[in-house]
Order: sequence, then C-alpha cells, then structure tokens
Amino acid sequence: TSFPVAMHGGQQPQKHYGITSSISMAFPREVDHQYTQKLSEAMKPFGVFEDEDELNHRLAVLGKLNTFVKEWIAEISETKNLPPSAITNVGGKIFTFGSYRLGVHTKGADIDALCVSPRHVERTDFFDSFFAKLKLHEEIKDLRVSVIKVYLLCLVAGQIDLLFARLALQSIPDNLDLRGDSHLRNLDIRCIRSLNGCRVTDEILYLVPNKENFRLTLRAIKLWAKRRGIYSNMLGFLGGVSWAMLVARTCQLYPNAVAATLVHKFFLVFSKWEWPNPVLLKQPEDSNLNLPVWDPRVNPSDRYHLMPIITPAYPQQNSTYNVSTSTRTIMSEEFKYGLSVTDDILQGKTDWSKLFQPPNFFLKYKHYIVLTASASTEENQLEWIGLVESKILSRLHTFWNEFVSMWFIGIIFKKVENAESVNIDLTYDIQSFTDTVYRQANNINMLKDGMKIEATHVKKKQLHQYLPVELVQRKKRVGWMLSSGRGSIPFCHSWSTSQPYFKGPPLGPCSQCVLKRGPGEEGILRKANVIVELNRNSNGGSSKRSSLDGSQLDSSRDSDSGTPFSSPSSVCKPSRPAASDTNDRWVHLT
Repeated sequence: TSFPVAMHGGQQPQKHYGITSSISMAFPREVDHQYTQKLSEAMKPFGVFEDEDELNHRLAVLGKLNTFVKEWIAEISETKNLPPSAITNVGGKIFTFGSYRLGVHTKGADIDALCVSPRHVERTDFFDSFFAKLKLHEEIKDLRVSVIKVYLLCLVAGQIDLLFARLALQSIPDNLDLRGDSHLRNLDIRCIRSLNGCRVTDEILYLVPNKENFRLTLRAIKLWAKRRGIYSNMLGFLGGVSWAMLVARTCQLYPNAVAATLVHKFFLVFSKWEWPNPVLLKQPEDSNLNLPVWDPRVNPSDRYHLMPIITPAYPQQNSTYNVSTSTRTIMSEEFKYGLSVTDDILQGKTDWSKLFQPPNFFLKYKHYIVLTASASTEENQLEWIGLVESKILSRLHTFWNEFVSMWFIGIIFKKVENAESVNIDLTYDIQSFTDTVYRQANNINMLKDGMKIEATHVKKKQLHQYLPVELVQRKKRVGWMLSSGRGSIPFCHSWSTSQPYFKGPPLGPCSQCVLKRGPGEEGILRKANVIVELNRNSNGGSSKRSSLDGSQLDSSRDSDSGTPFSSPSSVCKPSRPAASDTNDRWVHLT
C-alpha cells in the first residue's frame, strides 16, 4: 500500500504521512547529525541500548520457542486425530510485540510475545498441555501462569510474557501477516485482545517514514518520561504504546528529520497540542466486524476522554482513557519543560543530560500522606499490597522491607479565590480509604492476622521521621536515583535498620554494588516518586472524576522500564524481587 501524495505548486509529488500533510520536509544538516550522536551518547549510561550478545541470545531463544510451539501444536493435532498430511503443515508461530517488536527494548527487559495457533487448538490446551510441556524444558528457570498469559523466565533471554490466540485457519504459515483485519473474523474477544498488541505495534512501524529515526527518538522520549515520572498508563499518564504513537506522529510531521530534531519537535508539537483533539496516525477504518471502536460521535463516554491517542489498528481504541485533568496538566507542563530544555540544547547552552534529570519529589510539596501496609508473612504482604495498590487510583512503587510497604503521596491544595487561608480536614478521606481496603479484603476472604494499613498526614519538615536525611535536604545528588519497573533498580544506599523508616527484618544487600555499611546496615531502601494532586474546596469536599469504560490496550506494566531509572554511575539490581512491578509516578487522587 502506498501513501497518498501531496502536490506543492509545480514541485514533484511528496509523500503524505498520516492524516495531514507534513509540517516540514527539510532534510537534516550536518549539525543535526552531530546533535543526534550526542543524544545517543547521553543515553548510553542509562542502559537503554542492548549489546549484540544479549540481542543474539534473545533471537536464539525466540527461535527455539517458535520451534517448541510448532512441536506442541503438531502433538495436539495428533491427539485430535488430524490426518498426517495436515499435521505436517499445521504450523504455529511466535510473534513479538511491544518495545521488543518496536526495537526500543532496554537491557534485561521482558519480551512480550504471542503464540498463534490454528483453529483446532483450544485455549485450554495452551494453559494445560503447553504449560506442562514448558515445565520439562531445561532452559526455563521459572514458570508461572495467569488467566491470560504464561510467564517464562529463561536463563539467557530474561522473562517472556506469552499470550495466546487461535485464528480461524487450518494452518499457520511462517509468513503470516497479522495486520489484515480479516484475521479477526469469527474470533472470540479474548483472541482479538491478544492479537491487538501485535497488530498495533506492526501498524505503528508501517506508518512511520523512517524506522531508525523513529526508534532512537522513541528511546529518548521513553527515557525522559521515566526520569520525569510520567511513564504509566495505570497511573493516569502514558504507557509505552501511547508514547510510541506520539513519537510516530511527530515522525509523520517531520518525515526527513533525524532523532535530535525529532525530540525537539516532539516537545514543540505536544506542548501546543489542543487537547482533547485526538492524535491519529491514520484515518480510522470500518472493517464491518461490529467490534466496538473509539468514536465520540457514537459513544457518549468517549467524549469525556481528555487526551485521546487512538491506536491505528482495527478495532481502534483510546490508549489513554485513564488520563485525568490533573495528570494531563502535569504532562503538559513537562512538555513545555522539555521544549525549554531542548531549545537550550540546540542553541548550545546545555547538553542532553539535562533533559534526563529527574525532579526531586520530596522537596516539591509542603504536605504528604504516608500510607503504610504491613503483614506478618511475605506471602501475606505481597497479597496485601496488591489490594492496597488497587484501591489507590493507580499502582505505585514503595519503600519496603520484609513485610512493610510505604507509599508517599504529595498533595497540592488548590487556593480558593479571595480566601486568606483554607482549613482542610483529611480525616474522613483517609478513614474512608482504609475502611474500603479492609472491607474488600474481608469480602474476598483475604484479611489475615497481622494485616494492617495506616495513613498519616505529614508536613515536609516531618519527612525525616520516615526517610533518610539525604532525600529531604536540598543538596547535590550523590549517586542515588529512582527505581522503576519489574526487576527495577534499588536505591544504591544502605540504611541502618534502626532508623524509624525501617521496621522488621532487613533486606539482603545489593547483589551487584559494593557499599560502605556500618553495623547492621544491611537493608536496601527503594524509593518512590509519587505525586498526588488533591483538589479540594474550602469546606473539604473532594473533586470527583467519573470512571470511563475502555479496553485495556495500554495497561501493560511496560516491562522495559527497569534500567532507564538507574543512575548512570551505579547500575545494580536488587537481591530479591521488587514488591511491586509498577513505576514511580505522579498520580491524581480522586
């Protein structure tokens, strides 16, 4: 399929990318290439580029998994009495999607993959016989299953999250292209959802004018978003596919630009974007399959979406349905900040490292809520914090030790016009929240002895009672950074377990960092950047935002988010799994 062309007053026809003509078709200058090289160098310390050996390992493992899937499907076909000739050609295939498929995954990132089978293979076969077959594979270190996917931990390739979809085909050829809408015909909704990730990813790659420029730009924007704490669909910001679509749209508007220019233009475009006008990579198409699509003309709830970014594959959906007024405001401010910084960079006033400097959460706000959840055992604690996090608007990272997790929520109180002071009482809100958590835990028979949740309002000057002094004093950073994502980077400092912000047994020491410790200083502290803007009127009533229905197209944990939050000077991994697999974020509390 060729792109439409636009004619410009007697000139040769030019390609027309996306739904509008390009803003500029200018080709890069030598200085633009130089700035792009400097951008690439500035990102390297954050581990955003995978080395050749790791890439080859991943490719080899995916190749083995693809062969493994074909063998399993052939075995299943035999048990279902297919003729030998059909079994020989039955096929089966592993597709990748997400950051790995886009080519922007980071070191140690998980791989999102999809197992596609022919029509005679049932979903129950995948979760039963395929799972059992995987258990016997010697290269698989760990194996877990949920209601929608299988998690494989491979010795050389890291974690692979595997979805399943069966197509209405007798066989699955090696050259199968999932972009065709006809593949969705006669499928159940679970298979359509499983296919969505691959179809959206492939469509994004198809719609960008230059894949390499797109990839380097996306790496930069994702790193920037993580460092600034605005990378999470679940927390009301944007997830990986949403950032990819914004970068893809920028590439369409400046099709010949290189990454340094595209990063600057990204901030220029979206600092001035008039939301809620949607971002579209192509005109939506109707495939007459009667699937629900994003269309505010038809669906009243779609009219309330504040920052719509529409997936390019049918059925088109808004990937940012969780965005609130508060989180959109924060992102708009960050776009403007990014524009200011990149203006300075391209004028030679500063370098790219400034773009990736994180904000200091614990110095920004005057008021905080400290939320503490504890349990008597590790198993109970993991179960407990999962419920607590689900009751906060979004899942958050925490400080944690063996059986205690802590969330820090920064609060902004809106000033009332012509009022000298506002009296705020959070007692009811806090009590209502804790009551809700206890009530649901009791309803689902989760509540066990020792499970507790406490919420306390503290002022900034009181944070030292919970946090190391290095975090709450204004002074130069000395080697600590944020943590983010599954397998994320811990705080590269150890703190005495006798301090008030540590309760219970200590964590093990960092497995890859050699740190100076005093007696008993064995715990590794993990830090969360969590900002909540709580808009309240003078009598304490809270503002509410109605919930919107939406397909979870961008609710992945964005598993490539671990490394970019690490410090360039000290990249290490925790000696035990993180208590949460979500990212440090700014969030809006409703």
